[in-house]
Amino acid sequence: MTDNALIEAARVSKAWPFQEAQKLFKRYPQGKPDGAPMVFESGYGPSGLPHIGTFQEVLRTTLVRRAYEALTGGAPTRLIAFSDDMDGLRKVPDNVPNADLLAANLGKPLSRIPDPFGKYESFAHHNNAMLREFLDRFGFDYEFVAASDRYNAGGFDSALARVLECNQAILDVMLPTLREERRRTYSPILPISPTTGVVLQVPVEVIDPASGMVRFTDSDGSVIEQSVFGGQAKLQWKVDWAMRWYALGVDYEMYGKDLTDSGTQSGKIIQILGGRRPEGLIYELFLDENGEKISKSKGNGLTIDQWLTYGTEESLGFYLFREPKSAKQLHIGVIPKAVDEYWQFYGNLPSQPLDKQLGNPVWHLLRSNGDGEADGEVPPVTFALLLNLVGVLGAQATRDQVWSYLANYVADADPQAHPALDAMVTAALATNRDYIAPTLKRRSPDADEARALAVLDEELAGLGEDATAEDLQNIVYEIGKDPHFKFESLRDWFKALYETLLGSPQGPRMGSFIALYGIAETRKLIAEALHETDVTNA
Repeated sequence: MTDNALIEAARVSKAWPFQEAQKLFKRYPQGKPDGAPMVFESGYGPSGLPHIGTFQEVLRTTLVRRAYEALTGGAPTRLIAFSDDMDGLRKVPDNVPNADLLAANLGKPLSRIPDPFGKYESFAHHNNAMLREFLDRFGFDYEFVAASDRYNAGGFDSALARVLECNQAILDVMLPTLREERRRTYSPILPISPTTGVVLQVPVEVIDPASGMVRFTDSDGSVIEQSVFGGQAKLQWKVDWAMRWYALGVDYEMYGKDLTDSGTQSGKIIQILGGRRPEGLIYELFLDENGEKISKSKGNGLTIDQWLTYGTEESLGFYLFREPKSAKQLHIGVIPKAVDEYWQFYGNLPSQPLDKQLGNPVWHLLRSNGDGEADGEVPPVTFALLLNLVGVLGAQATRDQVWSYLANYVADADPQAHPALDAMVTAALATNRDYIAPTLKRRSPDADEARALAVLDEELAGLGEDATAEDLQNIVYEIGKDPHFKFESLRDWFKALYETLLGSPQGPRMGSFIALYGIAETRKLIAEALHETDVTNA
């Protein structure tokens, strides 16, 4: 594949990262002036610990960044991970220690509140460190920028002066969007009280934009004249977002549907400042299994650690890649399918023509933090099959036990030889322990099902342990199609096998399961089911 072939295919690709990258190509068809890099940004509010929403935004932005690089033949880019740590703390999070310490500092910038964990110089520094550790864990290439560093060191002073110059024009944009009561106290500038250190929501009179001088009434009633420079003020959220775009020269930032209005107002404000609104994608939000919006305070979603306990890193990226403009459910039940679909797309990638590769999620994910080559093996066993295996083995199943069964199915059944499969084994054991084993319940077969199971047992008794999965599947099919057993469809026969042998309403190809679990062990399952029928009929 030549670079020119990739560029030509990328410029017409319908895959969403390329669609987004094409916006940037149209923005600067000849590249940015003087060879400047295209600036991508992902923002983060460090009032709490990083979560799956943080991951998805950095990942998706990275995918667009890599797509743009492919589309342009390697034009320079930057990704800024921005922490809004000058924001005032509005409420005490539920999942941190020393809540009283935080409660005593409500309203102060996050970067000026003591760390309740006692590890860093501030609460924001703690959460920023967690964010960087979090992003580094997944190998993201980014530049970290903290609002507090820019505000305190004067890095935003010239942009703040520009905001003061445009104060009235910004008010003209914002005031019509506010309720009457809020209009009376609204100001683009939020001075920080020299007495309490709290970020104030008070009217502000601009005295001199060049020096940054403003006048306001402090919380104790005193009238204060103070510069906004050097970390003595911050900006209202929508104004701050626009100022950040302006000061950092941001070309691309995506955000959630809940920030649509903020994006609209911030886009107007950056134009007032003399900048250009970034390109970006508005993505849909996550829903729980009941279709309700995910809420950190409710705890009705999944954390990154939960996903990586019950699934794999690749499957998480795959799930987040798909259809960002559609709402996605985020619960344990979506993980198994994501694991298996990732490997299905991975296996398809090498043989696909270039245009199909660019639409394959794995092509993009492999480039998010690696060289982009699909040079590893596709695990020889699906995650769904592993879940059925460990379900039969029970809650106390072990890694060694699972690998002993895998020897029935996999050549060189050694975890070291199959690291991707071993990761799936670990996730399957955790899923079984916490979710499958507590709910599994095998039912007794009815009379027709029992007769079919007895025939299956007889057929298996005549086979050696080296029978192939395909041979076993054919036997299962033939029994299900036999009219003597009165199954209306093969689906009814498979459902009976799943419910009586595996204790689940759904399951794998039975030929593959029998080959994995072993003929002798499968016959024991059948014997147990037939015994239950005898007991029931007694």
